[in-house]
Amino acid sequence: MGWADYHLHQFIVGRTYYGVPHPDYGFDMRNEKRVKLNQIVAGEGFKFRYEYDFGDGWLHNLLVEKVLPPQPGQQYPVCIKGKRACPPEGVGGVWGYYGFLEAIQNPNHPEHEGYLEWVGDEFDPEEFDLDAVNEALRALR
Repeated sequence: MGWADYHLHQFIVGRTYYGVPHPDYGFDMRNEKRVKLNQIVAGEGFKFRYEYDFGDGWLHNLLVEKVLPPQPGQQYPVCIKGKRACPPEGVGGVWGYYGFLEAIQNPNHPEHEGYLEWVGDEFDPEEFDLDAVNEALRALR
């Protein structure tokens, strides 16, 4: 998503939770570092969820649309397509993001200048930078 991993997260596959286990959780969390995606995903059409920032509650439904054969010489993971910009980290969940977009698109909004300064003077919710995404993925290797 482009977030900096400042907040807790989990992957939910059926009734199994994957993330960073912690004794304070009231449920069994499997260590995400001990499992690979291909050990979980059953193939095309497989669905699971990703939740980021338990306070803001970003919940994403993920669908495996297509599984492609590995390409010789290609380093993985790699993003081949995407849409729209990632909401800024800490914007306040879905409702906070809607308020943020309203404010930055309306120069008369009382929070317009403050939000633009916070986000770095510009934000285009329609922009998707495939090169930047793949650069971030390369950094994970």
